[in-house]
Amino acid sequence: MSNRVQIFDTTLRDGEQVPGSQLTTEEKIVVARQLEKLGVDIIEAGFPVSSPGDFRSVVEISKAVREPVICALSRAVQGDIDAAAEALQYASRGRIHTGIGSSDIHIQHKFNTTREKIIERAISATKYAKSKVEDIEFYCEDAGRADLVFLAQLVEAVIGAGATVVNIPDTTGYCLPDEYGAKIRYIFENVSNIHKAVISIHCHNDLGLATANSLAGIIQGARQVEVTINGIGERAGNTSLEEVVMALNVHKELGLETGVNSQFIYPTSQLVSKMMRMPVQANKAIVGRNAFAHSSGIHQDGFLKHTLNYEIMNPQDVGVDKSDIVLTARSGRHALKHRLELLGFSFDKSALDELYTRFLEVADLKKEVNDADLVDLARTAIPVE
Repeated sequence: MSNRVQIFDTTLRDGEQVPGSQLTTEEKIVVARQLEKLGVDIIEAGFPVSSPGDFRSVVEISKAVREPVICALSRAVQGDIDAAAEALQYASRGRIHTGIGSSDIHIQHKFNTTREKIIERAISATKYAKSKVEDIEFYCEDAGRADLVFLAQLVEAVIGAGATVVNIPDTTGYCLPDEYGAKIRYIFENVSNIHKAVISIHCHNDLGLATANSLAGIIQGARQVEVTINGIGERAGNTSLEEVVMALNVHKELGLETGVNSQFIYPTSQLVSKMMRMPVQANKAIVGRNAFAHSSGIHQDGFLKHTLNYEIMNPQDVGVDKSDIVLTARSGRHALKHRLELLGFSFDKSALDELYTRFLEVADLKKEVNDADLVDLARTAIPVE
Protein backbone atom coordinates (compact mmCIF):
# COMPACT_ATOMS: atom_id res chain seq x y z
CA MET A 1 0.00 0.00 0.00
CA SER A 2 1.24 3.49 -0.86
CA ASN A 3 2.53 5.70 1.95
CA ARG A 4 1.33 8.85 0.12
CA VAL A 5 -1.93 10.37 1.39
CA GLN A 6 -3.75 12.42 -1.23
CA ILE A 7 -5.06 15.78 0.01
CA PHE A 8 -8.54 16.55 -1.36
CA ASP A 9 -9.36 20.14 -0.51
CA THR A 10 -13.04 21.08 -0.41
CA THR A 11 -12.67 24.63 0.95
CA LEU A 12 -14.30 26.01 -2.20
CA ARG A 13 -17.24 23.60 -2.08
CA ASP A 14 -18.07 22.33 1.42
CA GLY A 15 -16.21 25.18 3.11
CA GLU A 16 -17.96 27.80 1.02
CA GLN A 17 -21.36 26.52 2.18
CA VAL A 18 -20.88 28.37 5.49
CA PRO A 19 -23.49 31.17 5.74
CA GLY A 20 -21.97 34.56 4.99
CA SER A 21 -18.76 33.17 3.50
CA GLN A 22 -19.66 32.92 -0.18
CA LEU A 23 -17.00 33.94 -2.67
CA THR A 24 -17.18 35.41 -6.15
CA THR A 25 -15.66 33.45 -9.02
CA GLU A 26 -12.68 35.80 -9.05
CA GLU A 27 -12.12 35.27 -5.32
CA LYS A 28 -12.36 31.51 -5.74
CA ILE A 29 -9.65 31.63 -8.40
CA VAL A 30 -7.33 33.46 -5.98
CA VAL A 31 -7.92 30.78 -3.33
CA ALA A 32 -7.55 27.94 -5.87
CA ARG A 33 -4.17 29.27 -7.02
CA GLN A 34 -3.02 29.45 -3.39
CA LEU A 35 -4.20 25.85 -2.84
CA GLU A 36 -2.17 24.85 -5.90
CA LYS A 37 0.87 26.61 -4.40
CA LEU A 38 0.21 24.82 -1.10
CA GLY A 39 0.44 21.50 -2.93
CA VAL A 40 -3.00 19.93 -2.55
CA ASP A 41 -3.72 17.03 -4.91
CA ILE A 42 -7.40 17.64 -5.64
CA ILE A 43 -9.49 20.81 -5.49
CA GLU A 44 -13.24 20.34 -5.21
CA ALA A 45 -14.21 23.52 -7.05
CA GLY A 46 -17.98 23.48 -6.65
CA PHE A 47 -21.38 21.94 -7.29
CA PRO A 48 -22.07 23.05 -10.89
CA VAL A 49 -25.78 22.25 -11.10
CA SER A 50 -26.56 24.24 -7.93
CA SER A 51 -26.25 27.70 -9.50
CA PRO A 52 -24.88 29.52 -12.57
CA GLY A 53 -22.24 31.06 -10.31
CA ASP A 54 -21.00 27.68 -9.10
CA PHE A 55 -20.96 26.36 -12.67
CA ARG A 56 -18.89 29.35 -13.84
CA SER A 57 -16.51 28.97 -10.90
CA VAL A 58 -15.71 25.34 -11.79
CA VAL A 59 -15.13 26.37 -15.42
CA GLU A 60 -12.82 29.25 -14.54
CA ILE A 61 -10.89 27.37 -11.86
CA SER A 62 -10.36 24.57 -14.41
CA LYS A 63 -8.74 27.14 -16.70
CA ALA A 64 -6.69 28.87 -14.01
CA VAL A 65 -5.23 25.87 -12.14
CA ARG A 66 -3.30 23.12 -13.92
CA GLU A 67 -1.53 20.93 -11.38
CA PRO A 68 -4.28 19.61 -9.04
CA VAL A 69 -7.19 17.45 -10.19
CA ILE A 70 -10.31 19.64 -10.43
CA CYS A 71 -13.36 17.95 -8.96
CA ALA A 72 -17.05 18.82 -9.41
CA LEU A 73 -19.78 17.55 -7.09
CA SER A 74 -23.04 15.99 -8.25
CA ARG A 75 -25.89 13.95 -6.89
CA ALA A 76 -26.65 10.56 -8.44
CA VAL A 77 -28.78 12.36 -11.04
CA GLN A 78 -28.08 12.55 -14.78
CA GLY A 79 -28.68 16.30 -14.96
CA ASP A 80 -26.17 16.91 -12.16
CA ILE A 81 -23.60 14.69 -13.84
CA ASP A 82 -24.12 16.42 -17.19
CA ALA A 83 -23.55 19.83 -15.58
CA ALA A 84 -20.43 18.60 -13.78
CA ALA A 85 -18.96 17.13 -16.97
CA GLU A 86 -19.66 20.31 -18.93
CA ALA A 87 -18.12 22.53 -16.25
CA LEU A 88 -14.96 20.36 -16.24
CA GLN A 89 -14.37 20.55 -19.99
CA TYR A 90 -11.29 22.82 -19.58
CA ALA A 91 -9.70 20.88 -16.71
CA SER A 92 -6.34 19.29 -17.42
CA ARG A 93 -7.52 16.50 -15.11
CA GLY A 94 -11.17 16.43 -14.14
CA ARG A 95 -13.08 14.31 -11.63
CA ILE A 96 -16.81 13.90 -11.07
CA HIS A 97 -17.77 13.33 -7.43
CA THR A 98 -21.20 11.71 -7.37
CA GLY A 99 -23.04 9.68 -4.78
CA ILE A 100 -26.07 8.92 -2.65
CA GLY A 101 -27.07 8.17 0.94
CA SER A 102 -25.94 4.89 2.48
CA SER A 103 -27.43 4.88 5.98
CA ASP A 104 -30.89 3.49 6.66
CA ILE A 105 -31.79 6.91 8.08
CA HIS A 106 -31.07 8.53 4.70
CA ILE A 107 -32.46 5.65 2.66
CA GLN A 108 -35.80 5.72 4.50
CA HIS A 109 -36.22 9.36 5.48
CA LYS A 110 -34.39 11.24 2.71
CA PHE A 111 -34.88 9.03 -0.35
CA ASN A 112 -37.95 7.02 0.73
CA THR A 113 -36.57 3.94 -0.96
CA THR A 114 -34.82 0.62 -0.28
CA ARG A 115 -31.25 -0.57 -0.03
CA GLU A 116 -31.61 -2.51 -3.28
CA LYS A 117 -32.76 0.55 -5.20
CA ILE A 118 -29.95 2.65 -3.71
CA ILE A 119 -27.41 0.20 -5.12
CA GLU A 120 -29.17 0.30 -8.52
CA ARG A 121 -29.04 4.10 -8.57
CA ALA A 122 -25.43 4.11 -7.42
CA ILE A 123 -24.33 1.75 -10.20
CA SER A 124 -26.29 3.69 -12.81
CA ALA A 125 -24.87 7.05 -11.72
CA THR A 126 -21.31 5.73 -11.60
CA LYS A 127 -21.54 4.22 -15.08
CA TYR A 128 -23.11 7.38 -16.50
CA ALA A 129 -20.42 9.59 -14.93
CA LYS A 130 -17.77 7.18 -16.25
CA SER A 131 -19.06 7.80 -19.76
CA LYS A 132 -18.20 11.51 -19.26
CA VAL A 133 -14.79 11.39 -17.52
CA GLU A 134 -12.43 8.63 -16.49
CA ASP A 135 -11.84 9.70 -12.87
CA ILE A 136 -14.98 9.03 -10.80
CA GLU A 137 -15.32 9.43 -7.05
CA PHE A 138 -18.43 8.00 -5.40
CA TYR A 139 -19.57 9.23 -1.99
CA CYS A 140 -21.60 6.96 0.31
CA GLU A 141 -23.32 9.77 2.19
CA ASP A 142 -23.76 9.27 5.95
CA ALA A 143 -21.52 6.19 5.88
CA GLY A 144 -20.70 6.96 9.51
CA ARG A 145 -24.17 5.67 10.46
CA ALA A 146 -24.52 3.03 7.73
CA ASP A 147 -24.88 -0.71 8.26
CA LEU A 148 -21.44 -2.22 7.68
CA VAL A 149 -22.56 -5.16 5.54
CA PHE A 150 -24.66 -2.94 3.28
CA LEU A 151 -21.90 -0.33 3.08
CA ALA A 152 -19.42 -2.95 1.90
CA GLN A 153 -21.92 -4.14 -0.73
CA LEU A 154 -22.39 -0.57 -1.97
CA VAL A 155 -18.65 0.09 -2.15
CA GLU A 156 -18.06 -3.14 -4.07
CA ALA A 157 -20.88 -2.30 -6.48
CA VAL A 158 -19.64 1.19 -7.39
CA ILE A 159 -16.05 0.02 -7.78
CA GLY A 160 -17.37 -2.64 -10.15
CA ALA A 161 -19.21 0.09 -12.05
CA GLY A 162 -16.01 2.09 -12.54
CA ALA A 163 -15.44 4.28 -9.48
CA THR A 164 -11.74 5.08 -9.05
CA VAL A 165 -12.20 6.62 -5.58
CA VAL A 166 -14.83 5.75 -2.97
CA ASN A 167 -15.57 8.26 -0.23
CA ILE A 168 -16.70 6.95 3.18
CA PRO A 169 -17.96 10.17 4.82
CA ASP A 170 -18.93 10.66 8.43
CA THR A 171 -21.40 13.26 7.17
CA THR A 172 -22.91 14.08 10.55
CA GLY A 173 -19.75 13.85 12.65
CA TYR A 174 -21.30 10.96 14.56
CA CYS A 175 -18.47 8.43 14.83
CA LEU A 176 -15.85 7.90 17.52
CA PRO A 177 -12.29 7.36 16.23
CA ASP A 178 -12.10 3.63 17.07
CA GLU A 179 -15.51 3.09 15.47
CA TYR A 180 -14.62 4.99 12.31
CA GLY A 181 -11.24 3.29 11.97
CA ALA A 182 -12.94 -0.10 12.37
CA LYS A 183 -15.40 0.85 9.62
CA ILE A 184 -12.56 1.56 7.19
CA ARG A 185 -10.79 -1.66 8.19
CA TYR A 186 -14.00 -3.64 7.63
CA ILE A 187 -14.30 -2.25 4.10
CA PHE A 188 -10.74 -3.29 3.27
CA GLU A 189 -11.37 -6.77 4.64
CA ASN A 190 -14.78 -7.34 3.03
CA VAL A 191 -14.76 -5.67 -0.40
CA SER A 192 -13.33 -8.09 -2.96
CA ASN A 193 -12.30 -5.43 -5.53
CA ILE A 194 -10.97 -2.91 -3.02
CA HIS A 195 -7.58 -2.91 -4.76
CA LYS A 196 -9.14 -1.20 -7.78
CA ALA A 197 -10.01 2.04 -5.97
CA VAL A 198 -8.67 4.54 -3.45
CA ILE A 199 -10.65 4.82 -0.23
CA SER A 200 -11.30 8.41 0.80
CA ILE A 201 -12.49 9.87 4.10
CA HIS A 202 -14.57 12.99 4.68
CA CYS A 203 -15.33 13.74 8.33
CA HIS A 204 -17.40 16.48 9.91
CA ASN A 205 -16.68 18.02 13.26
CA ASP A 206 -20.03 17.94 15.10
CA LEU A 207 -18.44 16.26 18.12
CA GLY A 208 -15.01 17.84 17.62
CA LEU A 209 -13.59 14.54 16.32
CA ALA A 210 -13.13 15.20 12.60
CA THR A 211 -9.33 15.18 12.66
CA ALA A 212 -9.14 12.22 15.05
CA ASN A 213 -11.56 10.23 12.87
CA SER A 214 -9.67 11.13 9.70
CA LEU A 215 -6.37 9.99 11.18
CA ALA A 216 -8.01 6.75 12.35
CA GLY A 217 -9.22 6.15 8.79
CA ILE A 218 -5.81 6.90 7.30
CA ILE A 219 -4.10 4.51 9.72
CA GLN A 220 -6.53 1.78 8.60
CA GLY A 221 -5.66 2.25 4.93
CA ALA A 222 -7.54 5.24 3.48
CA ARG A 223 -5.21 7.11 1.14
CA GLN A 224 -7.26 10.22 0.41
CA VAL A 225 -8.48 12.65 3.05
CA GLU A 226 -11.03 15.39 2.39
CA VAL A 227 -10.27 18.60 4.25
CA THR A 228 -10.75 22.36 4.37
CA ILE A 229 -8.49 25.24 5.32
CA ASN A 230 -9.14 26.26 8.95
CA GLY A 231 -11.62 23.36 9.21
CA ILE A 232 -14.49 25.46 7.82
CA GLY A 233 -17.64 23.81 6.51
CA GLU A 234 -21.22 22.86 7.21
CA ARG A 235 -22.37 23.20 10.83
CA ALA A 236 -19.30 22.68 13.06
CA GLY A 237 -17.02 22.31 10.04
CA ASN A 238 -14.84 19.73 8.34
CA THR A 239 -11.54 18.04 8.99
CA SER A 240 -8.84 20.71 9.09
CA LEU A 241 -6.15 20.41 6.41
CA GLU A 242 -3.48 21.90 8.64
CA GLU A 243 -4.20 19.51 11.50
CA VAL A 244 -4.03 16.33 9.40
CA VAL A 245 -0.94 17.41 7.46
CA MET A 246 1.01 18.42 10.55
CA ALA A 247 -0.10 15.35 12.51
CA LEU A 248 1.40 13.18 9.75
CA ASN A 249 4.52 15.38 9.65
CA VAL A 250 5.06 15.19 13.40
CA HIS A 251 4.30 11.48 13.69
CA LYS A 252 6.89 10.23 11.24
CA GLU A 253 6.67 6.77 12.81
CA LEU A 254 3.45 6.32 10.79
CA GLY A 255 5.53 6.34 7.60
CA LEU A 256 2.94 8.50 5.79
CA GLU A 257 3.41 11.68 3.79
CA THR A 258 1.53 14.28 1.76
CA GLY A 259 2.53 16.58 -1.06
CA VAL A 260 1.71 19.72 0.94
CA ASN A 261 4.40 22.35 1.38
CA SER A 262 3.67 23.06 5.03
CA GLN A 263 5.40 26.46 4.97
CA PHE A 264 2.42 27.79 3.01
CA ILE A 265 -0.14 26.62 5.59
CA TYR A 266 -0.32 29.82 7.66
CA PRO A 267 -0.41 32.21 4.67
CA THR A 268 -3.18 30.09 3.13
CA SER A 269 -5.10 30.11 6.40
CA GLN A 270 -4.88 33.89 6.59
CA LEU A 271 -5.98 34.31 2.97
CA VAL A 272 -9.04 32.09 3.40
CA SER A 273 -9.94 33.75 6.71
CA LYS A 274 -9.81 37.20 5.15
CA MET A 275 -11.60 36.37 1.91
CA MET A 276 -14.34 34.33 3.57
CA ARG A 277 -14.71 36.81 6.44
CA MET A 278 -14.26 34.04 9.01
CA PRO A 279 -11.81 34.89 11.83
CA VAL A 280 -9.64 32.02 13.01
CA GLN A 281 -10.24 31.22 16.68
CA ALA A 282 -7.27 32.19 18.81
CA ASN A 283 -6.67 28.66 20.14
CA LYS A 284 -7.09 26.95 16.75
CA ALA A 285 -4.44 24.25 16.33
CA ILE A 286 -1.54 25.12 14.01
CA VAL A 287 -2.88 28.45 12.67
CA GLY A 288 -4.54 30.19 15.64
CA ARG A 289 -3.01 33.32 17.15
CA ASN A 290 -2.06 31.40 20.30
CA ALA A 291 -0.84 28.20 18.63
CA PHE A 292 2.80 29.18 19.24
CA ALA A 293 2.28 31.60 22.15
CA HIS A 294 3.39 30.95 25.73
CA SER A 295 2.08 32.92 28.74
CA SER A 296 2.38 30.59 31.76
CA GLY A 297 5.56 31.18 33.72
CA ILE A 298 6.25 27.45 34.02
CA HIS A 299 5.82 26.97 30.27
CA GLN A 300 7.85 30.07 29.42
CA ASP A 301 10.75 28.93 31.59
CA GLY A 302 10.75 25.47 30.02
CA PHE A 303 10.39 26.84 26.50
CA LEU A 304 13.27 29.30 26.94
CA LYS A 305 15.50 26.49 28.23
CA HIS A 306 14.65 24.27 25.26
CA THR A 307 11.83 24.79 22.76
CA LEU A 308 11.06 21.04 22.63
CA ASN A 309 9.88 21.25 26.22
CA TYR A 310 6.62 22.82 25.04
CA GLU A 311 6.56 22.86 21.22
CA ILE A 312 6.25 19.73 19.07
CA MET A 313 6.84 21.59 15.79
CA ASN A 314 8.69 24.68 14.65
CA PRO A 315 6.45 27.66 13.85
CA GLN A 316 8.50 28.27 10.70
CA ASP A 317 7.43 24.82 9.43
CA VAL A 318 3.90 26.14 8.95
CA GLY A 319 4.85 29.65 7.81
CA VAL A 320 4.68 31.43 11.19
CA ASP A 321 7.65 33.75 11.82
CA LYS A 322 8.34 32.83 15.43
CA SER A 323 6.92 31.75 18.76
CA ASP A 324 5.68 34.42 21.15
CA ILE A 325 6.42 34.91 24.82
CA VAL A 326 3.32 36.74 26.07
CA LEU A 327 3.85 38.63 29.34
CA THR A 328 0.92 38.45 31.76
CA ALA A 329 0.45 38.16 35.50
CA ARG A 330 1.11 34.42 35.06
CA SER A 331 4.60 35.03 33.63
CA GLY A 332 7.79 34.38 35.59
CA ARG A 333 11.17 36.08 36.03
CA HIS A 334 12.81 34.10 33.22
CA ALA A 335 10.35 35.40 30.63
CA LEU A 336 10.65 38.96 31.95
CA LYS A 337 14.44 38.81 31.84
CA HIS A 338 14.34 37.37 28.30
CA ARG A 339 12.04 40.12 26.98
CA LEU A 340 14.03 42.88 28.69
CA GLU A 341 17.25 41.60 27.13
CA LEU A 342 15.61 41.65 23.69
CA LEU A 343 14.80 45.30 24.36
CA GLY A 344 18.43 45.99 25.34
CA PHE A 345 18.12 46.02 29.15
CA SER A 346 20.14 43.90 31.57
CA PHE A 347 19.71 43.72 35.35
CA ASP A 348 21.38 41.79 38.14
CA LYS A 349 19.28 39.41 40.24
CA SER A 350 18.46 41.92 42.95
CA ALA A 351 17.34 44.61 40.50
CA LEU A 352 15.39 42.04 38.47
CA ASP A 353 13.54 40.84 41.59
CA GLU A 354 12.52 44.41 42.38
CA LEU A 355 11.49 45.04 38.79
CA TYR A 356 9.51 41.80 38.73
CA THR A 357 7.45 42.95 41.73
CA ARG A 358 6.51 46.15 39.91
CA PHE A 359 5.92 44.20 36.70
CA LEU A 360 3.31 42.06 38.49
CA GLU A 361 1.52 45.20 39.69
CA VAL A 362 1.24 46.39 36.08
CA ALA A 363 0.30 42.92 34.85
CA ASP A 364 -2.54 42.66 37.36
CA LEU A 365 -4.02 45.83 35.90
CA LYS A 366 -3.59 44.84 32.25
CA LYS A 367 -4.34 41.63 30.35
CA GLU A 368 -0.95 41.77 28.63
CA VAL A 369 2.21 43.78 29.30
CA ASN A 370 3.64 45.09 26.03
CA ASP A 371 7.11 46.29 25.11
CA ALA A 372 6.29 49.95 25.72
CA ASP A 373 5.22 49.08 29.28
CA LEU A 374 8.48 47.19 29.81
CA VAL A 375 10.58 50.09 28.54
CA ASP A 376 8.84 52.41 31.00
CA LEU A 377 9.46 49.97 33.84
CA ALA A 378 13.08 49.42 32.89
CA ARG A 379 13.87 53.12 32.64
CA THR A 380 12.43 53.82 36.08
CA ALA A 381 14.63 51.05 37.46
CA ILE A 382 17.82 52.58 36.03
CA PRO A 383 19.26 55.11 38.47
CA VAL A 384 19.69 58.65 37.08
CA GLU A 385 23.19 60.05 37.64
